[in-house]
Amino acid sequence: QVQLVESGGGLVQPGGSLRLSCAASRSTFSLGAGGWYRQAPGKQRDMVAFINDAGSPNYADSVKGRFTISRDNARKTMYLQMNSLKPEDTAVYYCNAFVFGTGGYKWGQGTQVTVSS
Repeated sequence: QVQLVESGGGLVQPGGSLRLSCAASRSTFSLGAGGWYRQAPGKQRDMVAFINDAGSPNYADSVKGRFTISRDNARKTMYLQMNSLKPEDTAVYYCNAFVFGTGGYKWGQGTQVTVSS
């Protein structure tokens, strides 16, 4: 069964940067529209950024100007570049994307991002 796999999380100081990646567990599958979501302890999972099938992005107000969502030309990997990170960005980050050939959207397992000095 095809799943999405995230990577790139970790511990970073305030003001630092991280880049998250999301790809299908089997490289023959490509991605359509999708987004990044995050969930902090005790809070609901919220959308951070979304990219439609044409490549147009949308962002939550809290990350506009700091985060950038993108997808490679081969549609194999979706990225989230996170700059000027703040402690309030600390959460588990999940990707969710349409996976061609499976007929639907898939979730990744999540990757922890911790912003702390």
